[in-house]
Amino acid sequence: MGRFDQTPRRRDAKDRRAETPRRQDAEEQPGLDRRSLLKLAVGAGAASLAAACGWDGGGLLRPRLLSISRLNDWVGEKLLFSPTRLAREYSTAERARSLPSYFISNTTPMLTDPARWRLVVDGLVQTPLALSLDELRAMPRTGYTVKHHCVEGWSAIASWAGVPVAAIVDRCRPMPTARYIMFRSFDDDYSNGWDLASAMHPQTILAYAMNDHPLPPAHGAPLRLYSPTKLGYKLTKYLVSMTFMDKRPGGYWEDQGYPWFAGV
Repeated sequence: MGRFDQTPRRRDAKDRRAETPRRQDAEEQPGLDRRSLLKLAVGAGAASLAAACGWDGGGLLRPRLLSISRLNDWVGEKLLFSPTRLAREYSTAERARSLPSYFISNTTPMLTDPARWRLVVDGLVQTPLALSLDELRAMPRTGYTVKHHCVEGWSAIASWAGVPVAAIVDRCRPMPTARYIMFRSFDDDYSNGWDLASAMHPQTILAYAMNDHPLPPAHGAPLRLYSPTKLGYKLTKYLVSMTFMDKRPGGYWEDQGYPWFAGV
């Protein structure tokens, strides 16, 4: 397993487009990975891909489907999203035995010095923050057992617990112009952009526990973004920062053509 400084390492778009995430259990749970999905799109057409898992094709079909993706994002964000619609919860007896683990780095990302880790909250805020894991654990806690949805077409039930993003928002006090948040990771600068309304949804949390145990390195320790209302690639693992912005930020997969809103 690799040891990482929490400072993200930036790379250009060409490097990013050449990669697919490392799946820790790829041999144990064979199925469609992102590269296979691209082949499916070419061989069978976008309609087959959409039927497979509701995905609109990703980077390989740009620019033909990029405008469709933007339309889907607008419909999801402006028409279908509801701050009061909650994802279904399940009993812990229904939890899956395991969930595949994805990361961009060559090995499982792990901090060089976990005690020094901080979640930095900055950008268009009145009160910038640098929160330790103990400080996050002392804040209001939310937990649930929900179904995780992956863009590859599989789903699995797991339990998650952590701090509501809304609690972080209350503490940092965003400026009136802040409409988006960029979540950034120490997994080789993986990132995701979110609209503020989705981040404030009551089921959007910063998770530090999974299945009644501390969040493991394979799933984003020490802290990850989680929401059952979004596809898995929007749920940034190995978090290091939240930056409030007035313009819509991109993201690792979003910049390659994946839907930006990615609602479930």
